[in-house]
Amino acid sequence: METSTVPVKIPLLNPNEPEAKLVSLVIVEGQHVKGGDLLCTLETTKSTAELTAERDGYVINLTFSEGELVKAGTRLCYLSENKDWQPDVEHSEVQLETEGGTPADIPSGLRISKPALMLAQSSNLDLNAFPVGPLVTENYVREIIDSSIESAQPDFEFNPQELIIYGGGGHGKSVIDLIRATGVYRIRGVVDDGLEPGTSILGFEVLGGRGILPELREQGVWQAVNAVGGIGDISSRLMVFQLLAENGFVCPALSHPSAVIETSAHIAPGVQVFPHAYVGSEANVGFGVIVNTGAIVSHECKLDDYSNISPGAILAGDVEIGQGSLIGMGVTVNLGVKIGENSKIGNSATVKSDVPAGGLVRAGAIWPNG
Repeated sequence: METSTVPVKIPLLNPNEPEAKLVSLVIVEGQHVKGGDLLCTLETTKSTAELTAERDGYVINLTFSEGELVKAGTRLCYLSENKDWQPDVEHSEVQLETEGGTPADIPSGLRISKPALMLAQSSNLDLNAFPVGPLVTENYVREIIDSSIESAQPDFEFNPQELIIYGGGGHGKSVIDLIRATGVYRIRGVVDDGLEPGTSILGFEVLGGRGILPELREQGVWQAVNAVGGIGDISSRLMVFQLLAENGFVCPALSHPSAVIETSAHIAPGVQVFPHAYVGSEANVGFGVIVNTGAIVSHECKLDDYSNISPGAILAGDVEIGQGSLIGMGVTVNLGVKIGENSKIGNSATVKSDVPAGGLVRAGAIWPNG
């Protein structure tokens, strides 16, 4: 590498989190920046940091795009004094490896980020259809997937009141009663991989397992509710969301008439707010979150995607709950506390200070003393 060129590396923001989200990217390929200029903003569950240019130069070989997860130590780009400089072939692409550690089978000359490659392969996209030259990013692949779903939509109008329930267990029954109470939607039936077709769940027929989703989609049913609670193993709930998305279904937000949601609160798609729950002023409730019966989410709380607030839990103001975390029944979380992603807080626990990602607070305990 020439001495007039330096790599820009992703720093480690949190020893417990090797990856950060690229929440803001303010540079483009070929742009000239000055030393000290802002390049991007990174975010983990614990902190936010701005990455700045250590010297003047042109942005060369920009590797990621906004919204992607980036691993500490990977290269964001190069800064070069020469705007025409290009890295050697051995440095020009992201290191692409399969799970076995061998080089991925990609077309010659294709530059693709690792998150983009994983998404493309999981969606069975033809890598030969991607352009050779510009970097193929995760966002680019998502645009391809979204456009494919759009073009596959039938040319008739769907019924905005009709939906299916995925999951016929205990949480599924609660969801059915929640939907009935709203008086907004008509339930076509239940989809469940473990129940016999024709079985009745609270008067609604089990239509089949996951294999029936394409048929329902072709019939004009475009909305679905994920009724797999995922208590103890959130992966089952995440799998259902992925399955529904892959088949072109959208997940509406549901709120029981007895729940109170302040007008300044933000509720994302897929959220379920059960009877007598409260969501306070400027609270931000992420995709697929469950706010169960009688739970209190106070002002300015932030609940990241897929988190689960169990019946009777109380979150004081400005509490942050990380993605995929479970807050047990009757839990109390004090003002301003941050609970890291994939944490589990046992029933009736009291949380007085921050809980790290993957943390476990046992039932009835007082954190951090118990």
